[in-house]
Amino acid sequence: MKKAFFLLAAIAVSVTLSAQVDLSGSWKLNSSKSKLGEQFSMAPKEIILVQKGNDLSIERHLEWQEQEFTTNDKFTLDGKECVNPGMMDTQKKSTAVWAADKKSLKITSKIPMQDGGEISITEVYKMDGGNMVIEMNSSSSWGDMAETQVYDKK
Repeated sequence: MKKAFFLLAAIAVSVTLSAQVDLSGSWKLNSSKSKLGEQFSMAPKEIILVQKGNDLSIERHLEWQEQEFTTNDKFTLDGKECVNPGMMDTQKKSTAVWAADKKSLKITSKIPMQDGGEISITEVYKMDGGNMVIEMNSSSSWGDMAETQVYDKK
């Protein structure tokens, strides 16, 4: 009986430790905790994530030049390339891969630009206490940008 109990307890602990983070929820940007670009930020004001099995959808509510708009992306969480609408009728090609410890998700995207180049964006999603944190890096002919976006659950 004792052996069975300890075996079940060990299995429960290993399953808990190997479980991936669930990022699902409605999240609001916490500007005071974030490290955003001084002149320009790519941080959405609100993000809604729905994570089900191998699928993740991200709805971003952004503000650009005093206009609000929403983007919707769908990803598989197995590293396969996903294609979503990009800027100005382009296609954004992305891959989403869990870290080995399943505690963070890395989404790498490439979006073609009108000048023939491309924008490369890397986002790492993780939890820090009750906050979702996105470490975002982008690179293009316009320059490089890095931000740490912190979100509170709504």
